[in-house]
Amino acid sequence: MRLGLSSPLHHESPEQWADQMNALGAGAVVFPLDYTATDAEISAYVKAAQNYDLLIAEVGVWRNTLAKDLKERRQWIDYAVHQLELAEEVGARCCVNVVGTPCGPRWDGGYRGNFSPQVWEEAVEMIQEIIDRVKPERTKYSIESMPWMIPSGPDEYLRLMEDVDRLEFGAHLDVINMITSPERYFFNDAFLEECFTKLKGKICSCHLKDIQLQEEYTFCLREVACGEGSLDLSKYMELATLEDPDMPMIIEHLDSDEEYKRSLSYVQSLFPYKER
Repeated sequence: MRLGLSSPLHHESPEQWADQMNALGAGAVVFPLDYTATDAEISAYVKAAQNYDLLIAEVGVWRNTLAKDLKERRQWIDYAVHQLELAEEVGARCCVNVVGTPCGPRWDGGYRGNFSPQVWEEAVEMIQEIIDRVKPERTKYSIESMPWMIPSGPDEYLRLMEDVDRLEFGAHLDVINMITSPERYFFNDAFLEECFTKLKGKICSCHLKDIQLQEEYTFCLREVACGEGSLDLSKYMELATLEDPDMPMIIEHLDSDEEYKRSLSYVQSLFPYKER
């Protein structure tokens, strides 16, 4: 397992970026540029990562590739293609996005229509198109698991991968995003086992955070920093390491550099390991 941060932290050069990550004990990074950067800029960050043996875990898309407006949808599919090309160029583990939605104003929001047969078919065709236009050899295109759009669980993920039917399509595992019921919350150790068993051999990268049950009715869950919730973090990291000793686990959704550093330090204290 290689820990990393979704934030590049404040830095003024590629060398400082990589040196800072290395000094913190990180072994994986999220590539901090998009495809519009110059060749020289991209090369400088790749070289800096290589100099410190930092695995480039992800190139992000984070656009609505299923937008209801077809012109906007085409724009973001093209963007995803370019980002996948960038992931291939820099040797990232994966290029990652969520499926997106045509069903409401929030691009990553929860709507009944997200689970309709039509959206499923459109998602499959969209993923196939992005992969087929690039035909990556060193990286994979992946869809992050989500609580209110496909794939919302490991069985749904397996079905999506079967329907997409592309070897270049990999699983991006965010267990917290799939904890949506009392059973999965209170028995998250068993749910972790289920995820890694069913998706064995298909996982490219993982996100790392925590989850906390709120006191309000009815059943309210809140994403929190590592150590502030109830997820069996040690088991999560153990299973990820068994899946792949170099599995990237990226800490995300914090508000400041200091919060990221504290969270990384906390996780390292739970699971002492050698990055490389």
